[in-house]
Amino acid sequence: MSYQGRLGERRIIEIIIELQEKMRGNPLPFGDDVSAIRLGKGRLAVLKCDMLVGLTDVPSGMSLWQASRKAVVASVSDLAAKGVQPKAILVSLGLPKGLSEGEVREIGSGLNSGAREYSAFVLGGDINESKDLSIDVFAFGICKEKDLVRRDSSRAGDIVAVTGSFGLTGLGLRIIKENLAVPKMLRDEATSAVYMPKARLVEGLALARRHLIDSSIDSSDGLAWSLHELAKAGAVGFEIDRIPIHSGVNGFALESGLDPLDLAFYSGEEYELVVTMRLDNFERAKRAVSSLVAIGRVVSDSGKIILKSDGKVHEIASRGYEHFSENL
Repeated sequence: MSYQGRLGERRIIEIIIELQEKMRGNPLPFGDDVSAIRLGKGRLAVLKCDMLVGLTDVPSGMSLWQASRKAVVASVSDLAAKGVQPKAILVSLGLPKGLSEGEVREIGSGLNSGAREYSAFVLGGDINESKDLSIDVFAFGICKEKDLVRRDSSRAGDIVAVTGSFGLTGLGLRIIKENLAVPKMLRDEATSAVYMPKARLVEGLALARRHLIDSSIDSSDGLAWSLHELAKAGAVGFEIDRIPIHSGVNGFALESGLDPLDLAFYSGEEYELVVTMRLDNFERAKRAVSSLVAIGRVVSDSGKIILKSDGKVHEIASRGYEHFSENL
């Protein structure tokens, strides 16, 4: 379709959403990480689907087992951002002709491994023939509505924090695509981050069930884009004063002429959680999630996201990974 060459993924989504009749009493707006339906008695059915396509989402060297597991991780990560335990998973598969039995077993085993890693089960799905590998994962969970963490609840004065460091996956993708010469230990760690991503489900559940965070999003489209999405949803801004970059990546980037800020903010595929919380909740949150790192604060300057570093102020651009677009 020719329009896909002109429109980015997010504009396509906006158009589709504009054409949908809205369900009355919807507990979450379009555009949040997940969808939800009220079940009564204060409970929500929480729903998420995420598609993996071979051409755009499976880097060179990734096995079919790793790809199918990653497809599950992507949906689980969005439930993690909401503080929701996945219970059931459905999978729609588009498979090219000519796959061997061994290859099909790899896909099936990867799906099961991804689901069981997060205490969920694959219950069924659909299968069809396609020109490229396509794995669409639908994940389902139930939570109390009062425990669900939204995108649009950040408040000025909140701390913004992340569940881990950034840049490792970005370096891993550069290694895979460009065959960068990187010390073996860092190379193995970076490529493993690409091939074997992990959803921060334990962390998301710990923070949500203790009501320690005001808003949350996963960082699969990049830290910069995640911050902008939270800012847009909550009509706030962010001042970032700590760069959450992986120490090994930072050192290598500085020695090799790469931009560590670019790797930290714009790589994507990292599946960390980006959260905001009241200042007086941070120490409790840190005890619940030891990897949590405060990186800045929420401000009332809606939509503006800046980095303060070495006495200088940099604007963090609103960009990240986007299908159908060359502007990454």
